[in-house]
Amino acid sequence: MIDLEPAPVSAHSARAALSVALVAMPFLATDAPSIQLGLLKAIAAERGFDVHSFHLNLDFAAQIGDAPYNMLCACGPNRLGEWLFSHEAFGPDAPDPNDELLQRLDPAYASELHKHGLTLERLSELRHVEARRYIDGLVDSVPWGDFQVVGFTSSFEQNTASFALARRLKQRFPDLLTVFGGANFDGDMGVEWVRSIDCIDYAVVGDGDQAFPEFLEALSTGADPACVAHVICRRDGVVNAPTSRPLTNRMDASPIPDYHEYFTRLDGIGFLSPAARRKLRVPFESARGCWWGAKHHCTFCGLNGSSMSFRSKAPEQVVAELAELARRHGHFEFYAVDNILDMSYLKDFFGRLAADGCDYEFFYEVKSNLTRAQVRQLQQGGVRRIQPGIESLNTPILKLMRKGVTGIQNVNLLRWARYYDIQVGWNLLYGFPGETAENYREQADLMRLLRHLEPPNTPATRIAMERFSPIHSDRKSFPALYVRPDSNYRNIYPQRVDLERAVYYFDYELAHTLPESAIEETRDVALNWIESWRAPLRPRMQFRRAPGFIEIEDRRNPDRPRAYSVEGPRAALYAACSDDAHSATALQRLLQLSWSVADIESALVEFQSLGLMMREDQRFLSLALPASRNR
Repeated sequence: MIDLEPAPVSAHSARAALSVALVAMPFLATDAPSIQLGLLKAIAAERGFDVHSFHLNLDFAAQIGDAPYNMLCACGPNRLGEWLFSHEAFGPDAPDPNDELLQRLDPAYASELHKHGLTLERLSELRHVEARRYIDGLVDSVPWGDFQVVGFTSSFEQNTASFALARRLKQRFPDLLTVFGGANFDGDMGVEWVRSIDCIDYAVVGDGDQAFPEFLEALSTGADPACVAHVICRRDGVVNAPTSRPLTNRMDASPIPDYHEYFTRLDGIGFLSPAARRKLRVPFESARGCWWGAKHHCTFCGLNGSSMSFRSKAPEQVVAELAELARRHGHFEFYAVDNILDMSYLKDFFGRLAADGCDYEFFYEVKSNLTRAQVRQLQQGGVRRIQPGIESLNTPILKLMRKGVTGIQNVNLLRWARYYDIQVGWNLLYGFPGETAENYREQADLMRLLRHLEPPNTPATRIAMERFSPIHSDRKSFPALYVRPDSNYRNIYPQRVDLERAVYYFDYELAHTLPESAIEETRDVALNWIESWRAPLRPRMQFRRAPGFIEIEDRRNPDRPRAYSVEGPRAALYAACSDDAHSATALQRLLQLSWSVADIESALVEFQSLGLMMREDQRFLSLALPASRNR
């Protein structure tokens, strides 16, 4: 007898038969692979799925030039990256056929664009000619017919380029399933994009580590993917509400990201010089969420929309991952995608790397209340760049931000980062309800004394209103005259998109804030500070110490150098206030001085009057750095 029943299909063969492409589109910077693609590919491969990644952002950078491309990746104030692909994403439904957005470009931003050859004419050409040529090339050059599923990761300004390719792929391959995820699909945003964008079949809302392989599992077995927690889709014009799952603390279960395709594609395109290729950064993840934000959400921060809870990997696992990534790719420069450093890593992770003699170099986001000893631990463990969340040097303003640090702590971090040759990325923000003009006058006066320390990235920036931030969601605490989606989105997305639910940035005016004129002095001082660091000789101030004697060399103004010799107890006071800030009372105990507290404070005030110390309430901090290195 002949058996006419079909042979059972094993789970393994069903998974292998489901071929998946994962895609990163513009505007992801070219100097690092996508950790989202690398991690999801590795996770899915562990489950037996046939997954291929495509860093297609590299193709557009090669087409228009790496420098102009990465300038566009900087998320400028006009949402220009999204606008450039809106025609290809929405066809006749795309708004702004006459490129009106270009006439509203922020002048300072337009000037920077022009330096990279991105004139208004060139930007119009990118939108109407280069974007289509790029999408045409992708549709024809990749064997999309070999895949059943194409997944897109989208953060910041990756939406419209991803929609443009998905739209064309659905036209060419109607049976192809698309799935979207990433920060742009968190919360209500994901639901609205699925509702309003036809080329999206499914989306993962929130972390995809568990949801994505379960989604593929459902497809391979014939189950309903919409039953998977965090997965949504549109049926009969209605989008199902995403079901949630508890945030996993099992970060140690994450595999090592697979970045092979990025490096292979980079070599195949060949548009980076050998020198530029050596500067590539390899992303890794040691923690998610924010331990500070879980307790005190900073007022302007919109990160970690649905996943603030902090969890981290075991340090020994990260040590092993870095060793494998360095071996695989021959790169030793890494950047952590973490929002904040797990403080236990100072000893358990960086101490281990220092003891092992590893030659890694790191970027990390940290909290700014680090001590000198902790900064030294970072430096010895390989940290060369940090983003410490410094947004002001004024304590009353920092309290309005809910930063949990003081101005004197921020200055001290800048001091020790400078001493240990760690680059600091930081910003001056303004626009917080309750701040005063006096706050900014005090900050400007302080900044004039800090020219020997690393300046902010920009002179001063009004806070952006981001979805998920307290200033966006908490109208009781932050009353506003108006809040509405960033007006530039109207030049990007069709009218069918409910921008209130879909977008991340908002135009607004909060009550009880200062006029722009109150910030002018701070902005001018910051600009001069930034300019001083572009001179051949950067400002510096340092002191040398001998028993009972110090000499302070002040070259903050290179044209007017000064020197100060200090002896006896005054020298001990200055040296003691170098590591950290102290009050006169604390110094009397620390140094066991016979001087009265009043005499000690008088000496400290004299240093302050000379611009050699800063004062915050009763605490004083020396501003000069030790001349000796690496202590």
